[in-house]
Amino acid sequence: MIPKQAVEHRQEVAQQQWEAQADFNEYMSAVNPPMPKIDVVDYPSSLHQSGDTRVIPFDLSKSLDVAYPATTPNLMANFLKINPNDTLKTQVEATSQMFFVIRGSGRTQMSEGTIEWKAGDLFTLPAVTDALHTATEDTAIYWVHDAPLLEYLGVVPKTKRFAPVLYTKERLDNELDKIREEAAGRNRTGILLSNPNFPHTLTLTHTLWSLYNALPAGVVQKPHRHNSVALDYCVSAGPDTYTMIAKEIDEDGNLIDPIKAMWTPGSVFVTPPGWWHSHHNHSDQDAIVLPIQDAGIIMNMQVLDFQYIK
Repeated sequence: MIPKQAVEHRQEVAQQQWEAQADFNEYMSAVNPPMPKIDVVDYPSSLHQSGDTRVIPFDLSKSLDVAYPATTPNLMANFLKINPNDTLKTQVEATSQMFFVIRGSGRTQMSEGTIEWKAGDLFTLPAVTDALHTATEDTAIYWVHDAPLLEYLGVVPKTKRFAPVLYTKERLDNELDKIREEAAGRNRTGILLSNPNFPHTLTLTHTLWSLYNALPAGVVQKPHRHNSVALDYCVSAGPDTYTMIAKEIDEDGNLIDPIKAMWTPGSVFVTPPGWWHSHHNHSDQDAIVLPIQDAGIIMNMQVLDFQYIK
C-alpha cells in the first residue's frame, strides 16, 4: 500500500505539471496566428511514367510543420505506379479514400469485396484497413485520403460511413455530356460527384469533394475562390491550358500577380485555400480537370464560402 504522504506528493506534482501547461496570449496579437504557408506546388506526370511498383507520396509535411505525411492540412495525395501483373498494398488509417485510374486496368481487393477498374474510372473506399491493387497492364493511379485530418485529431476510424462506390469512365463522360448540353453558353460546365449517404453536403464522401469539370476549347473561366485547399488533377488538356492563381484581385476582378499552373495530363497541382484562380484554355481541345478538396468537412462546417466573378 502506497503511504498517504507519497500519494499526496504525487498528486501535488501532477497538479503543478498541469498548471504549468496553462498558456495565455494577448487577443489582438494571437487572434490570427501565422500559419504554415501552403504554396502552389506541381506534381508532374513524369513521376509515374516509369520505375518500380511503388507509392509516390506528395509529402509536404515539412512545410506544413506536422509530424505525419500530408499534402494539405487535411489530405494526403499520392501516385501509385503498378507494373504489369504486380500487386501494391495501400494501408492507411483514413475515413475516406479516392482512387482515379490514370492508365491501365486491374482490380482492388479489400474487406468489402473486389472492384474491377480501368483507365478513367474513379472509386472511393471507406475506412478499410488496407487494399490490394493488382494491375493487368502498366498502371498509374491517383490516390487521395484524409489520414492527415485524423492524425491532427488524434483519432482512428470508428465506423464505415459509406460503402465503396465506382464511378466508371463511361458514366462520368455521359453525365458530363448531359451537362454540356444543359449548360450551353454558360461559363462553367461540370458535374459534382456525390454519394447518397451525404444529402446535406452533396459531396464525394463526408470529407472529400470532387468535380469532374470541363473547360471547353477557347474558354476562359473567370476567377473564383473557396476556403478549401484544392488538389487539381488534369485528366486531359491541349497545349496552352492553365490556371492562374493569386491571393488577391483588383476592383475589376483581375488577378494581382498571379502564378501560372499548367494543365498537363496526368499531373497535379495544389491551389491554396482562399486564393482566387481562373482557368484558361487557349487550345483547340476541350480539357477536363478533377479537383479533390477537403470541402466535404468544410461544407459541413458551413464555411466553404465559394465566391466567383460573374
